[in-house]
Amino acid sequence: MSADTPDRILRLPTVLKLTGLCRSTLYRKVDAGKFPRQIRIAERCVGWRESAVRDWMHNPMFYDVGDQACE
Repeated sequence: MSADTPDRILRLPTVLKLTGLCRSTLYRKVDAGKFPRQIRIAERCVGWRESAVRDWMHNPMFYDVGDQACE
């Protein structure tokens, strides 16, 4: 993403549609550190940073959460 474009927060249905993963596989990958962790939007609402999902999509086989810089 460019510096002047804000990072959007994607909800679960959008992430599933973009990645082609099913819900259980997505959460299994999150738990294994092979997919970006969700961020809390509200008490019962989470989402994913679009930039993190796009990073995963560039190389899903070798993605590791540990490779990402802490914010």
